[in-house]
Amino acid sequence: MARIFCIANQKGGVGKTTTSVNLAAGLAAAGQRVLLIDLDPQGNATMGSGIDKRSLGRSVYHVLVGLATLAEARVASAAGKYDVLPANRDLAGAEVELVALPRRENRLRDALGSHGDTYDFILIDCPPSLSLLTLNGLCCAHGVIIPMQCEYYALEGLSDLVNSIKKVHANLNRDLKIIGLLRVMFDPRVTLQQQVSAQLEQHFGDKVFRTLVPRNVRLAEAPSHGLPGVVFDRGSKGAQAYLAFAEEMIERIKTL
Repeated sequence: MARIFCIANQKGGVGKTTTSVNLAAGLAAAGQRVLLIDLDPQGNATMGSGIDKRSLGRSVYHVLVGLATLAEARVASAAGKYDVLPANRDLAGAEVELVALPRRENRLRDALGSHGDTYDFILIDCPPSLSLLTLNGLCCAHGVIIPMQCEYYALEGLSDLVNSIKKVHANLNRDLKIIGLLRVMFDPRVTLQQQVSAQLEQHFGDKVFRTLVPRNVRLAEAPSHGLPGVVFDRGSKGAQAYLAFAEEMIERIKTL
């Protein structure tokens, strides 16, 4: 049965898409069957997986509004060796259309219903807001992975996100829990980052992943080549960190 995880943070620019794409590729490299769902209208996870969002026939938009099935819309990422339910700008219109549809917050859950045995991991790259799209992700997920920078403003956003997850857990999805916090773009030379990292460990304990993803230019360059960072330069520090994170995730789900 697939484990479904949202990669979410209500703050933008914190590495959600980088984490989604590289975790998917890292898990695939470890022999796992992976589906990556791009729920962001910008379609960055789609492009970062080597799929041209401009030439899509069907996308996650068509699945959410009932115009296509997941099997009809998914695309294989040749670069990352995982499947992608891709997104493009069509998805921006889904926000308005979903409001009038039945079970509007469960459209993605319903679409995934018959595919639980097809994959080991289903990862959902959420947009940086608590929208109906993010809500669809949270309502079908077993847990949330929160990538965050070790900075003061990130702590402020984290408390908002935790409250949102608690509300969804209480009202819409009793299975939902925080799987862990992933510290990204980490620079150990910055004292503030060390202090925030220590605060996270003190407050969240084993919910903080051991893996630290460093700030790494090779990870930033990879999307322009249509490749996950762990494929673009497997030997880089950033790629090695995401490969280690994939192994840590495989271990962590054994205890869930």
